Amino acid sequence: MPNEVYDVTIIGGGPIGLFSAFYSGLRSMKTKIIDAEPDVGGKVRYFFPEKIIRDIGGIPAITGANLVANLKEQAETFHPTIVCNERVVDVTKLTDGVFQLISHNGSIHFSKTVVIATGSGTFEVNKLEALHVDDFPLAINYDVKNLEQFRDKIVAVSGGGNSAIDWAQTLEPIAKKVHLIYRGEDFKAHEESVRELKNSRVEIHIHHEIKELIGANNQLASINICCNQTQITKTIETEALFINHGVKVDLGRMAEWGFELADFGIVVDDEMKTTVPGIFACGDSATYSRKIRIIAAGLHEGPIAINSAKKYLEPTARDEAMISTHHESFIG
Repeated sequence: MPNEVYDVTIIGGGPIGLFSAFYSGLRSMKTKIIDAEPDVGGKVRYFFPEKIIRDIGGIPAITGANLVANLKEQAETFHPTIVCNERVVDVTKLTDGVFQLISHNGSIHFSKTVVIATGSGTFEVNKLEALHVDDFPLAINYDVKNLEQFRDKIVAVSGGGNSAIDWAQTLEPIAKKVHLIYRGEDFKAHEESVRELKNSRVEIHIHHEIKELIGANNQLASINICCNQTQITKTIETEALFINHGVKVDLGRMAEWGFELADFGIVVDDEMKTTVPGIFACGDSATYSRKIRIIAAGLHEGPIAINSAKKYLEPTARDEAMISTHHESFIG
């Protein structure tokens, strides 16, 4: 029903939005998820379907694709309404206190509360800038859907963060040779990952940047990389590139919705409340003192946001849903 009013609408169907939808079901809240992409899963589905994720308690290792599949199955426990291919461009609080959400295509949604779980906003990767980069589109990768296509190939990863290091280590047992190219020196990654990288067979080129791609007939053969300290250029054989230069942060129209913004996110308090009553934020959308931007932290923030939404709707409701291993067994 087009004019149906939901208890909570979660903007963003990534891992945090999906888990928040499951938790809102525990709180008996009528729930809707709206996501701008063709399917739920967020950046994990788009960029890291085959990447091994290790920073969630109780899950030693899981691929991004399997994590999203599990979260989607969990979210569907209480049958939320899921709307994809719609980017929310405007949120207005009506005179009766209900929020009106308008999508880019003109669709209108109504909700008593809103939880923003859009991550850093729409994701647009920072593209590689180098000579002849447009001549080898099939050799340049910003995400990976099938690792096997790189078996026994020589590959190069560009970047110095967790994603770049994770890809280098993931590719090492598959590829014939892995190069890691980083313009800096101090990797922006977990210390243990850096230690493992330095003890691996990955060849590391610090203080270097990719300057030129070389090959023929759309087949990449090598790249020229330049040291930004000595200006000396060297050529390394390469058949495929993995670019991890980050993404452009764009909160879109949300910046106009009246929130206080800082550090690429929406400022929230310890209850995930934004400066707009009735709207909450969690995951990478939210920022506060000592924020940790990992999935596990967002999985904690989502239920806090939902509990706050529940109290906003029902001030006498319990502060939180305390559950055992089965969703129908409540404690307390």
